Amino acid sequence: MIVISRPWSLPGEDSGVGRPSFVAEFGLWDERQAAAAERIAVALAEVDLVRVVFCDPHGLARSKTLPAEVFRTVLRNGMDFSAGPFLFDTGHAVAVDFRTDSGVGVDELRGAGDFVLVPDPCTFQVLPGPGPRTAWVLGDEYLRDGSPHPLSTRGVLRRVLAEYARQDLAPVIGLEIEWYLTRLLEGPAGNAGNGFGLQGDAPAVAAMNPGYQFNLDAYYDSVAHVADPLAALLSGLGLPLRTIEHESGPGQLETTFGPMLAQDAADAMLLFRTQVKRFCRSVGHHASFMTLPRLDGADSSGWHLHQSVTSTKTGGNVFPGGGQDTLSPAGVAYVEGLLARGREFCLLSVPTVNGYRRLAPEFTLSPTTADWRFEDRGAMVRVLGGDASTHAENRIGEPCANPYLAIASQLSAGLEGLNAGSPPAGSATGPGHPGLPASLREALDAFRASERVTRLLGAPLKTCLTSLKESEITRYDAWCAAERPAGGGVTDWEHREYFGAY
Repeated sequence: MIVISRPWSLPGEDSGVGRPSFVAEFGLWDERQAAAAERIAVALAEVDLVRVVFCDPHGLARSKTLPAEVFRTVLRNGMDFSAGPFLFDTGHAVAVDFRTDSGVGVDELRGAGDFVLVPDPCTFQVLPGPGPRTAWVLGDEYLRDGSPHPLSTRGVLRRVLAEYARQDLAPVIGLEIEWYLTRLLEGPAGNAGNGFGLQGDAPAVAAMNPGYQFNLDAYYDSVAHVADPLAALLSGLGLPLRTIEHESGPGQLETTFGPMLAQDAADAMLLFRTQVKRFCRSVGHHASFMTLPRLDGADSSGWHLHQSVTSTKTGGNVFPGGGQDTLSPAGVAYVEGLLARGREFCLLSVPTVNGYRRLAPEFTLSPTTADWRFEDRGAMVRVLGGDASTHAENRIGEPCANPYLAIASQLSAGLEGLNAGSPPAGSATGPGHPGLPASLREALDAFRASERVTRLLGAPLKTCLTSLKESEITRYDAWCAAERPAGGGVTDWEHREYFGAY
């Protein structure tokens, strides 16, 4: 038999991905990124596959996996991606009309046209583990004319950080994330009845232990066969892991990381969540960052965002007030900014129907009002320290939130407070700050009415998020009206909607 070699890639096609020299044509990299790209070109000889990733508005990683040789082209040409993640809500219902004028203000959404994802060479990371040697890289979204995509959430954070830089300031972020580890059971894939706007059954799982013995060493032993190698993996990824500990719920873990610059922290949060789920799945377990799963005895999970601000002129933290349980005027102003925007920005830190179950009196360590106090886990903002490590811990977030939007919104509110100047020193525990929303509907109403949200996100992204969340709420309300669930517990709809995806 004669085998004829066929030239599948024609001369000059440049592998048919992206747009030739897209990065160079529009000057999309700085010197640091260009230098990193040169190092990647060498490193690709030791890699089989590359997973090219971006963070959608919901905070979920969307990706394509490429042979390393194809990625050589993508690195400088970009990669065409579908606009689908901007159009579908959390249940994959079409929430943004792409057949006619979407109303979002992005012409390229019509017809669900592609956008171009450009890898950020500084995020290139070889993933530990057996099997094909796989790398991961985050990308930034661009329109086909080379302009930044108005719906890019990573772009929102970049704009906020540029505002800080113009004032010779740099935010510092520490991540503290609670999540659930469960053991996967044999069962169907969950596709029965699944479709646009209706999620199939959530993964069938079993609890790891009884829970409700906070930090009990014996309960950590029950998860150590997964958590210990996971800790090694996270450290191998270069993440500044500090602790893994057992929390309250059955199999509920908390993972904390050391301080990072804000952009690095947001990128790390996305990498952390995806790699935790990937690793746990590979060893027969399921990790979920859903706030309150429909599991017996579940306690709610939160995402506590530790934050301070450094002067790039002096290298010093601007928050210390000179003694224990004191804040500088700048620190007070920053915290007051967080509280002042707590209601209208809440949707960006608590973006799901399920997340608002945590902001309730029965969860004693979860905030219910916009307030701050020193070393008080019942406040929305807990202030720690009095020395160079003084910082604010905003306890409002849920662990599945989009990291770029959650961090950007809090940093933006804090900077607004800094620029407004310090109010009289004290603890804001009562009147003067709007109450926190009690539901996603209430949060969406505050979000929609806020001009400050428009300035932060831009009108296109605000409109897009409003449509996505309106669709999610409408589907939930319709399900409740039809099913009339008894009691006030977590519904089957919530568990199917969030437990697997997040």
